[in-house]
Amino acid sequence: MLYPPNLHSDDKSQIIRDHLYLVDILVGRMVTQVPSFMGRDDMKSAGMLGLLDAANRYDPAKNIQFKTFAEYRIRGAILDEMRKLDWFSRSLRDKHNRIGRTIADLEKRLGREPEEHEVAREMGVSLEEYQTTLGEVSHLGCISLNETLDQSGEGRSFLDSLVDERENIFPGSRIEEAQLAAKVAASLALLSKKEQQVIALYYYEELTQKEIAQVLEVSEGRISQLHSQALIKLRLKLEARLH
Repeated sequence: MLYPPNLHSDDKSQIIRDHLYLVDILVGRMVTQVPSFMGRDDMKSAGMLGLLDAANRYDPAKNIQFKTFAEYRIRGAILDEMRKLDWFSRSLRDKHNRIGRTIADLEKRLGREPEEHEVAREMGVSLEEYQTTLGEVSHLGCISLNETLDQSGEGRSFLDSLVDERENIFPGSRIEEAQLAAKVAASLALLSKKEQQVIALYYYEELTQKEIAQVLEVSEGRISQLHSQALIKLRLKLEARLH
């Protein structure tokens, strides 16, 4: 749908009404990726603010569809609200970053993907403690993959390369899209078989963690741990390939 270059108040109201459905879609997609302290109502309220912000900031002259622009703003608003509500964000981020650094250091030293028990030993904790920490920081993996690859807040995120439902991508960006997709595919191939299964079932088949647990015949908590570890590894590998 095309909109006039200068949106007036009536145009903004209409564009918001036309895209209210995006808030429900993104909340439904993200609800299992945020911690329990953030409910659906919190997410919807934040998402609505993101949609309103998108309508206020949208500039058709930049040759980007409003739907695409609004998705980034809605998703970003939900993640920002989650950060505000998360009283332990600094502590959890420290744990998340420590796991990432440990995995990266071990991979360089060993020349292969480290096993979970090796990461735990390097961190000086038991395997059970390490896996518990993975569960605690699981939502931070989602945050890091939702962050955009540039500083504008309007570009592609790592997560967009796992699941991309956008249409009418502009020709000028097709080469960049293909290059990024190739890097994501190469990074995914380096994950363990179980991690690849979790990523595939979660992002491509859109199963819940409970459903994935039933398919793989493990506990839901274990799926959360594998998902968290896979996202940490994927972020590290993508950053290395992109930078």
